[in-house]
Amino acid sequence: MRILARSNPHRMRRMTAVAASAVAVVALSAPAATSAPATPSAREGTPSGASLTAEVLKKAPSPFLFHYTFNSHLKIGGGNFTVGGRVFLVVKLNNGTVMFSRWVTAQPHSITPGGAIYVETSVASPCAGGKNGYARAFDSTTQTWSPRLPVPVCVRID
Repeated sequence: MRILARSNPHRMRRMTAVAASAVAVVALSAPAATSAPATPSAREGTPSGASLTAEVLKKAPSPFLFHYTFNSHLKIGGGNFTVGGRVFLVVKLNNGTVMFSRWVTAQPHSITPGGAIYVETSVASPCAGGKNGYARAFDSTTQTWSPRLPVPVCVRID
């Protein structure tokens, strides 16, 4: 007979309390912004400690993409886009030939961070031959491209 472990809600509350206290410690330990004159290091192009902390907190993670097959088509998903922002998705062969492109709106998603996109392309998949193309997405709000994602692009050879 096998006994299954029970969930421990006390452990979850303890983890939440620890995470909340860690956030409070980070917030309280960050130096306060003052109107003091700029330090020499700031004038030379090296940020001071206060501005470095603020810049790190402001910097958003870069967008990312992933792919899978659904309905015998290549499907592209991604995250860390601007929620409600327009995203341009393009799938190209390695030689630059555009195989698919579409504007989509990034939506909140329960498991994908930031604004998420999920697009079923018209590119057939799966296919043999390896990853002969790539996908990229452009977040028009932040004016940033995702890194290239190598994908298999099925091309008819007649």
